[in-house]
Amino acid sequence: MSTLFEAAGLADGAPTPLAERLRPDSLAAVVGQDHLLADEGPIGRMVAQGRLASLVLWGGPGTGKTTIARLLAAHTGLDFTQLSAVFSGVADLRKAFDAARTRRQDGHGTLLFVDEIHRFNRSQQDAFLPVVEDGTIVLVGATTENPSFELNAALLSRCQVLVLNRLDDGALEELLVRAEAAEERGLPLDEDARRALRAMADGDGRYVLNLSEELFALEPGTELDTAALVAAVQKRAPVYDKAQEGHYNLISALHKSLRGSDADASLYWLARMLTAGEEPLYIARRLVRFAVEDVGLADPQALLQAVAAKETYEFLGSPEGELALAQAVVFMATAPKSNALYKALGAANRAAGESGSLMPPKHILNAPTRLMKDLGYGAGYQYDHDSDEGFSGQDYFPEELPRQRFYRPSERGFEREVAKRLQYWQNLREQKSREDD
Repeated sequence: MSTLFEAAGLADGAPTPLAERLRPDSLAAVVGQDHLLADEGPIGRMVAQGRLASLVLWGGPGTGKTTIARLLAAHTGLDFTQLSAVFSGVADLRKAFDAARTRRQDGHGTLLFVDEIHRFNRSQQDAFLPVVEDGTIVLVGATTENPSFELNAALLSRCQVLVLNRLDDGALEELLVRAEAAEERGLPLDEDARRALRAMADGDGRYVLNLSEELFALEPGTELDTAALVAAVQKRAPVYDKAQEGHYNLISALHKSLRGSDADASLYWLARMLTAGEEPLYIARRLVRFAVEDVGLADPQALLQAVAAKETYEFLGSPEGELALAQAVVFMATAPKSNALYKALGAANRAAGESGSLMPPKHILNAPTRLMKDLGYGAGYQYDHDSDEGFSGQDYFPEELPRQRFYRPSERGFEREVAKRLQYWQNLREQKSREDD
């Protein structure tokens, strides 16, 4: 009579998942990370020299972090111990450290692999410092989050951070070929569906092998096209955490593509954010910011377009309102660019901070009381509309502050006209100054 564990497929001899069966048995067999593992790469050099520093492996899911850690232990003769920060606490760390000390006394080193190391809090991360520093363990931490934000500076200073690439199309195809060799048959896909399968994996090697395992389980003799593939395995959403680094990476990519006047790349990053579930009104707010920061008065319509896109989205909702965001993106990307206004405000802010609380010149102060009139408030003010040019030429800076020039328009777009206007007023100001002299 079978046990409950046997019925669940967990007994000895139960089938091993395809991804586990295909786990590389050497560093040379790891795909997609040649920049780290090649002879001239940082890990390749460490292995060749027979020494291993503590590492933080930063990369997306299914890029080989656990595999590399296991193989590093095997290549360097260290005992491999694995913990997950999701399920472990301080007591588990103490046990691991004590076991490593015992091994060290017997002449054996320990590679402690900590998956999701960013899940440990600050005090738990501090617990690693003495055992890393004195060589009790070689720490290899794995994280999907930016270590700069998630790990203590003290721990980071004792580890080398290595970035794993998401697996590209060629690396994913290599995994599919290995899967077919292991199963001794091809995947039931036409060429377009095979390409779609790699796209669904989104750079995750484990995921593409899990999908392949599902396909190998289908009735033989069927070749799936893309639509049938999607129906058979379902497509997952792209990896994107709106509260973490992926969020900031994509909005940065959109902003810089707009600044670089690349409409097609800008539309791509917009689509990436929308399909990943980003809040459209967040994108709209960023477009408003871009309009004033990077287009400015080179095209004053940019701000109107951005605000209109935000209002249109609020009125129509999704998906129709997303077209208004796309229109604003194309307008911003193709508009002339100028950050002159952005720089002008920065310069004015610096001058205001440096000059302190200087009073405005008295001639531009109102004098609603007799005392203020007696003190000279408003005395000598010239009403600009009374002059033939509608311009008095008076100085409106504080008397203790020499006249400054903050705004320097570019020669792009509408700012050419703004520059002409500024020059016109400056010429009049100089003329009136000469007349007053």
